[in-house]
Amino acid sequence: MALNLAHQIGSLAGTQIAAEVTTGEQSSSATANVSGVRKVPLANLRCNAPGEALSPPILTPPLTPRSAENRPAMMSPSLSAACQAFGTLSPLETAEESSASVAWKEGGKKEEKKGVPVYVMMPLDSVTNGNTVNRKKAMNASLHALKSAGVEGIMIDVWWGLVEREAPGAYNWGGYAELLEMAKKHGLKVQAVMSFHQCGGNVGDSCTIPLPKWVTGEIEKDPDLAYTDQWGRRNYEYLSLGCDTLPVLKGRTPVQCYADFMRAFRDNFKHLLGDTIVEIQVGMGPAGELRYPSYPEANGTWKFPGIGAFQCYDKYMLSSLKAAAEAAGKPEWGSTGPTDAGHYNNWPEDTPFFKKEGGGWNTPYGEFFLTWYSQMLLEHGARILSSATSIFDGAGVKISVKVAGIHWHYGTRSHAPELTAGYYNTRYRDGYLPIAQMLARHGAVFNFTCIEMRDHEQPQDALCAPEKLVKQVALATGAAQVPLAGENALPRYDEYAHEQILRASSLNVDGSAVDREMCAFTYLRMNPSLFHPGNWRRFVAFVKKMNEGKGARRCWEEVEREAEQFVHVTQPFIQEAAVALMH
Repeated sequence: MALNLAHQIGSLAGTQIAAEVTTGEQSSSATANVSGVRKVPLANLRCNAPGEALSPPILTPPLTPRSAENRPAMMSPSLSAACQAFGTLSPLETAEESSASVAWKEGGKKEEKKGVPVYVMMPLDSVTNGNTVNRKKAMNASLHALKSAGVEGIMIDVWWGLVEREAPGAYNWGGYAELLEMAKKHGLKVQAVMSFHQCGGNVGDSCTIPLPKWVTGEIEKDPDLAYTDQWGRRNYEYLSLGCDTLPVLKGRTPVQCYADFMRAFRDNFKHLLGDTIVEIQVGMGPAGELRYPSYPEANGTWKFPGIGAFQCYDKYMLSSLKAAAEAAGKPEWGSTGPTDAGHYNNWPEDTPFFKKEGGGWNTPYGEFFLTWYSQMLLEHGARILSSATSIFDGAGVKISVKVAGIHWHYGTRSHAPELTAGYYNTRYRDGYLPIAQMLARHGAVFNFTCIEMRDHEQPQDALCAPEKLVKQVALATGAAQVPLAGENALPRYDEYAHEQILRASSLNVDGSAVDREMCAFTYLRMNPSLFHPGNWRRFVAFVKKMNEGKGARRCWEEVEREAEQFVHVTQPFIQEAAVALMH
């Protein structure tokens, strides 16, 4: 008996794959202001991967993958032929959760199952300014393709600036309700990111989504609600944590606003929590990461691999610094932050504060300031986590927090870029263990970036060491007994990067045979280039290897042969997804 396409896929993948659904699509009057696909300049590309690698490593920092740039499409297949083949698929049935699938539990636990589930990040502008699903046809075809490849689920940014844009407490979940239902129909899990930051101003931000209008209105009245550097430059990506507990937003504190938003999300999507929505990643700073906006790329303020700048000069942060200095019996330390820490694009040895010999960072004053600066960040994270864990208690979802992978100048004594971002990590101090311990106390997952990077791919004159950094974080999370999840920082489609992700996700960091793996990996990002035949074949093989886990012994060639056959069978709707995303 002849099998339809969906059954052929199921036979190859070893699981039943639901076929595509035909949905009546209506054109929306609202469209996104900016396309979600932006070309990447080719001047600074360097590739060390063997064979075909359509997206070589880029010498830029591992900012949030949700902010990394998409690459241009590499193919132009016949849309009519793809649509004709695509139209032969069976109607989609509501997918049932496989008994072998990962069950996400509260506190970051998962069932006894080998392998690391793979999620894929959606485009930044998946929901339009008009609160509708952007490029609905492309989204539908793409989700079908991802499910067929064995992907566990997707990651979606839920933008504060879209949902609560017009007025306090007025939530519009329009586009998200539709997008989450699409994920459910395709049998995909969802990592929902509570994005309390601005989109725009970081590496690869392909669209602009500011904070809610009523919030920016309050910032105009009181500019000190924004993070500020020593030269008075304001940063509007995220509200200053210095005002966390002050009723500066029309009678509510920022933390209360974040909690009310998460509570409204819970109430609106309670029917999907624990089944479709399995993780809530709580945004805690610029690019959604727990950090200060110390290296803003907007307007050319900062360029890789500069050390960045401290962000503690708004009146609320300075008030806290003054109180801490007085409590320490050193009131003279409370009037300002370091004034000799250089500028955004300096290197450590350019500055008196960060230089290795006699640097201010390694003095009693430096220790006091850096302890206060990092502790403020930890307390900020703890406040929001306390609200999140209470709100989603009993909902069957895990809570996660993203930490930035700041790997440049990691080989120096002071680790200056990490210090300005709020991570008190130096050659003599572990700055990631306190973060891991704080997350462990709240039962949250530690999500970390730059998992795909190798030390030698990055500029060695800047003493970049992403592999050593990932190892340090893995050891810290192991010591704190907190689950570790990973993301790639930049778009990569080559086997060399995939192999590095597999190696890092196995968590064999100290040479021991500990039965521990990352609890999940989220792949940057769904775009037309992912569906290029060569990239898609490698991606399918990569997902298969991740799902098999660290005990698998099969070689890449064997897995790729299976992937080749799989790609051939699924070609029609893969082409559909690629072409639709291009338009």
